[in-house]
Amino acid sequence: MVSLTEVHSSNARILASLPARLVAVFVGATSGIGEMTLKQFAKHVRQPRIYFSGRSQEAGDRITAECRIINPEGTYIFIRADLSLIRTVDDVCGEIRSKEKAVNLLFISTRSLLMHTETSEGLHFFTALAYYSRLRFIENLLPLLQKATDLRRVINVSGGPHAGQIHINDFQARNLPLRALRGHLTSMSILALETLAKSAPDVSFIEQSPGIVTTNLGKDATGLLFTIVQIVLIILGPLISISEEESGARHLFIATSARYSPAAGEDANSGVPLTDGAAIARGTTGVSGSGVYAIDWDGESASAKAEAILANFRQQGIAKVVWDHTEGEFKRITDI
Repeated sequence: MVSLTEVHSSNARILASLPARLVAVFVGATSGIGEMTLKQFAKHVRQPRIYFSGRSQEAGDRITAECRIINPEGTYIFIRADLSLIRTVDDVCGEIRSKEKAVNLLFISTRSLLMHTETSEGLHFFTALAYYSRLRFIENLLPLLQKATDLRRVINVSGGPHAGQIHINDFQARNLPLRALRGHLTSMSILALETLAKSAPDVSFIEQSPGIVTTNLGKDATGLLFTIVQIVLIILGPLISISEEESGARHLFIATSARYSPAAGEDANSGVPLTDGAAIARGTTGVSGSGVYAIDWDGESASAKAEAILANFRQQGIAKVVWDHTEGEFKRITDI
């Protein structure tokens, strides 16, 4: 476990370790984990330039005003958008590309518990937010990430190290039971990140599980799922959850620490330098510093069991099957 003391120590050294005017994009940051991490980034980085998106203009205006108080030297640009739509994701990315030559950090935390609903583009709404739109953001902004200096990082806040069986007959998870959902989407995400990393070894990719954080997740869930979420949070939340403040600090550490460095490049050890005794994290292949990481809420890497599951998928060629499906959906939607 990466201790909270280590987290705060590293975050306190951001100002001296990283350059000014880092460009960050926060996707789904109008509440919860995204909002708290955005504010931590604004607080600790000199003259940050931050883009963030979500559905609520009211929340966007509020966060912009609060960030200007936290760090008046920063620039905060809110883009209101329905992030479940791939073509809207393309529009948001196009706006960012028109204004920026490079991006240092892409942080994605969109999520919903709304099930059995379709988007206008023919995607399962839940999976559109949990997987497809996330990968589209990464794919679209990857060229800008590769042009950045000092820090080039993607963080996908989702299932982290909890890899499981991929159901290739139901990629969109329309009919999967709840117990199979996390493992299915986590493995798909990790394999997709590994595919992208092959063409961008100078960027680090992190699939991270936030644990149970005291946010408003579940407000849009209905029926039995809503009841289950509420009961679990009421009974277990106080015992196993972490505060939004701690979550924001830990996510800032993940976003900036050299513990999660890219596999290659001149700045392979990019980020806030590690202190004596600290080590670079083990990647999804079981190799330290491999550039793609699946980590839990406490910053620790996937278990040997999860690594074995992923290795088996690679051996079977499932990574290509997943990516071909993903690209096929993007083509189907954007060709309409």
